[in-house]
Amino acid sequence: MPAARGLASVAIVTYLAAVVIPPLAGPPPASALAAALIQPFRPLVGGLHLGHGYRFFAPDPGPGHALRWTMLLRNGSTLTGTIPDRAADRPRLLYHRRFMIPEKIAAFVPPPDAPEEVQREAKREWLPLVKGVAGQLLERHGGTRVELQLVEHYLPLPEEIVRASEPGDAPSMADLIMPLGNYTLAADARP
Repeated sequence: MPAARGLASVAIVTYLAAVVIPPLAGPPPASALAAALIQPFRPLVGGLHLGHGYRFFAPDPGPGHALRWTMLLRNGSTLTGTIPDRAADRPRLLYHRRFMIPEKIAAFVPPPDAPEEVQREAKREWLPLVKGVAGQLLERHGGTRVELQLVEHYLPLPEEIVRASEPGDAPSMADLIMPLGNYTLAADARP
């Protein structure tokens, strides 16, 4: 019995370490100690899918993303919107789920200055996702054509925020806009 309890204790401590260490060794700024500690746990962390995306909540989360769309409706008018839409996506859980759509797409879209070969390869990954979003938008709003753009929101540095609070000194904060194309929904197609 003592051997079984000892083995169970080792298993529990190992599992707890595999849960606690990945966030500590997450995105920079992470300590060198945490980076070294996670090395023997990588197979376990990967196998149990414990390497969650803590980047959204880390001290340096990176820029946020949104999908901006402009739709031509059947009556000739236009409709615009964004995904996520803070005002329309209720309850709050729906907003958070829709928040993940542009983040997922942004993970595949390279920066505009990437080489053409990289752009072409990446498009194979993000195009099916974008077509799915376009199809859902067209179906939901009764549109004939929709133009999609990925917007990467500028994330100001702390010193830029301090400067912006000083009178007469506004930093140049501009979002990066990446066109994703124009899409139509075939009469017999359903997203």
